[in-house]
Amino acid sequence: MKKKTLLHINSLLLMFVAGFSILSFTTIQKKSDSDKDLVKTSTWYIAGPANENQEMINNVREKKGIIKITSKDKPIGEIELNVLITPSDSNDGAPTNLSDHSKFVCITYKSSHLIKLQAREGNEEGTGCVHGGSHPRVDILPSPKKFTTIKIPWSAFKQDGLVNGKLLNIHNLCKFNFVNYNPVSGAFLEIKSVIVQK
Repeated sequence: MKKKTLLHINSLLLMFVAGFSILSFTTIQKKSDSDKDLVKTSTWYIAGPANENQEMINNVREKKGIIKITSKDKPIGEIELNVLITPSDSNDGAPTNLSDHSKFVCITYKSSHLIKLQAREGNEEGTGCVHGGSHPRVDILPSPKKFTTIKIPWSAFKQDGLVNGKLLNIHNLCKFNFVNYNPVSGAFLEIKSVIVQK
């Protein structure tokens, strides 16, 4: 009788552990499917006086899971690093319609200088990004010695970075631009993750 009871308890315990494991995996899978890390999922593009080109940046990204750029000696002009929210075959593409449940973007980075993070909205045709002019943006403060993780609410992205600037339309979000407007020799930016809450 004791053996049967013990066997029954062991079977129940095994079913409980198996069920918990499956539930945990499902929860983790749902989270990873809903919140995409743009460092892992998307091609990145670069413009301006940086030592790295697009191919170099994406090779390092694919091998080491990090974006790294440094400015040239005596750089002239701004450095612009950008990535589309929905992957595309070019540096342009259809905008993404984030759900009303999406509240923020979370970024883990290290930077020698102030970076302006622009959020570009889609064009009126819904086929690509708005180019030129100003965009809703926020400041990413320098963190030269260690990686920092910041969670930026969508409500912080305002036109021209002004307190009363027009808010970003998250239902028409095309891409992010990480811009160093005044790079100096050796200025750097490293990004480990850009996670968009879907």
